[in-house]
Amino acid sequence: MTPETDIKAETPAARIPGPLSALGLVIMGLTVIIDQVSKWIADANLVYQQGIELLPPFLALYRVNNTGIAFSMGDSADSVILVVLTSIVTLVILHIWRGSTEGGHLAATGFALIVGGAIGNLIDRVWHGHVIDFLFLHWNARGFFVFNLADVALTIGPVLLAWVYLFQAGKKAG
Repeated sequence: MTPETDIKAETPAARIPGPLSALGLVIMGLTVIIDQVSKWIADANLVYQQGIELLPPFLALYRVNNTGIAFSMGDSADSVILVVLTSIVTLVILHIWRGSTEGGHLAATGFALIVGGAIGNLIDRVWHGHVIDFLFLHWNARGFFVFNLADVALTIGPVLLAWVYLFQAGKKAG
């Protein structure tokens, strides 16, 4: 071993910006604020279950109350159970994020989007007993699902983490 590799071997792994870092707090906070403001606007201005084409033929504004989880699965589940499960999953993600040592700012952004999105939907579930969804993805007459901006964050976050940990990790090892 050279002296340079000895130093690298002894240096503790650098942590990515964590949940309490400026990056983490800003992204989580902005995610929650943008999500809640957009839901407030949708709730105040969109007629329940009445569509307005936004980007025909695939995106419309269409307000619904989602009592389930993603894609309305668990529709009959008790709201308290969904609050507890969402809280547990969010805490697990925070724990994993806090212990992460690789991935840099991109991984921290992914974790922050997941936590911010989960908190945004959790606020709805506690405050309203359901999640307000208002973006309807469809192709002409064929509907796919209705979602909100927290759901967008909950989709982009894992994509970023997959990119960092599945596709970028191999490049560092080589």
